[in-house]
Amino acid sequence: MNVLPRQKQASRGPTIVSVNGSVIPNSDIVREIQYHPAATPTESWRLAAEAMVLRVLLLDEARREGIVASPLADDRGRRETEDEALIRVLLEQAVHIPSPTEAELRRYYDANVAKFRAAELVEARHILVAARADDAAGYAAAQERAEALAETLATEPDRFAELARDYSDCASSGEGGFLGQLTPRETTPEFAAAIAGMNDGETTRHPVKTRYGFHLIRLERRIAARTLPFEAVAGRIAEYLTERAERTATAQYMARLVERADITGITMAGADSRRVH
Repeated sequence: MNVLPRQKQASRGPTIVSVNGSVIPNSDIVREIQYHPAATPTESWRLAAEAMVLRVLLLDEARREGIVASPLADDRGRRETEDEALIRVLLEQAVHIPSPTEAELRRYYDANVAKFRAAELVEARHILVAARADDAAGYAAAQERAEALAETLATEPDRFAELARDYSDCASSGEGGFLGQLTPRETTPEFAAAIAGMNDGETTRHPVKTRYGFHLIRLERRIAARTLPFEAVAGRIAEYLTERAERTATAQYMARLVERADITGITMAGADSRRVH
């Protein structure tokens, strides 16, 4: 059987990316890829190339503006590079974000009031008799101990903290089994289901079985879910709105730099596509 020779495919070198006539070395883009994970290598390369283009544009603009910047260090000793300091100061000078007014804060609060609803809390104690399901004999013995404790508590509920200190296998035993304030989501489903049907001051009549073993539970008190007042969350809203506005304004500023630049090898969005309507 005759086999036709394969045709040689023309090899294509790496895409050349340049900004205002200055070529960005492909090796720089390749090093940047690690900071831009994506679904495909092609997408990672594109994101890394965009980041390098923006870096060049920002540094060129900082130098054109004659900006001088001293690198800062954080409380962990990490220090900015000279380039990072230049970009930081440029953006601080070029991107101005007014503080949101109280009217804007209240509009956001009223439109998103469900976000500021505090979940129900419970204060509870428990006694844990640890048990492993793969140890049949140990599991049966643990269940028997838990049932004996339940019988004692049925007639002497005020001894709950004392019995927790003496018999609980949980680290909370030193606190008389007190678990502090919890949301139902912070407990196992079985624990949460038991608490859901209890009244303040009530103790479970029977051990509650979970993957950790057997629990005797005392509900100290229930704190109903409530909506946090505007005054309690105004600072958090202001911080969020300011950060959001800063991200948008910074993106638009960089997009304007892109529009004015001569960029080859990659297509980048300008200010028109990033404008907020």
